Amino acid sequence: MATVFFNTLSRKKEEFVPLVPGKVGLYTCGPTVHDYAHIGNFRTYMFEDLLRRYLQWRRYEVKHVMNVTDVDDKTIRKSREQGITLGEYTQVYTDAFFEDIDTLRIQRAHVYPRATEHVGLMVELIEKLEEKGHTYVSEGDVYFSISTFPGYGKLSGFDISEVKPGARVAVDEYEKEDARDFALWKGKREGEPSWSSPWGAGRPGWHIECSAMSM
Repeated sequence: MATVFFNTLSRKKEEFVPLVPGKVGLYTCGPTVHDYAHIGNFRTYMFEDLLRRYLQWRRYEVKHVMNVTDVDDKTIRKSREQGITLGEYTQVYTDAFFEDIDTLRIQRAHVYPRATEHVGLMVELIEKLEEKGHTYVSEGDVYFSISTFPGYGKLSGFDISEVKPGARVAVDEYEKEDARDFALWKGKREGEPSWSSPWGAGRPGWHIECSAMSM
């Protein structure tokens, strides 16, 4: 019996054919460790766990990777409010996350990459986007220009023609179905952690983190 999933792109059920026979690479969106997770967050993690268990039941060898977002606007702001380092602040909620998923008997992923440990890969990915003409710099920040990518929105069904040209999203706090140009790299602000890059000291934007870590 074939393994069948709903394909978001084609909008229909299709047979699942892995890139490597018998093996599945599963990347799922993990926590942004700025606070304790709530029941809505765990609905997502429970679904991801169900998907993984189903694939394992179908005899696939699954490698599960889940990110931990430990640098964004919220984690930086709250760590500064408490007067502690970003690492000290996020570790509290990272530990709480693992305690909670163990309580719920959710299988732990095989790998938990942290955003702060993969900034170099994020810089490399932004450079590739820059080489392909998908980015521009404004006031020290690097933005992704969605007008350069005709396929943008095809998974969600978003009509890119409705987007106001040149509108930008500088914050990391994700807005549902907001398809405006978004920050890939944010120039250094006073009191914020930063890393070196071809565009000057700064930090990655929220949108680029999972793209890099999933690769």
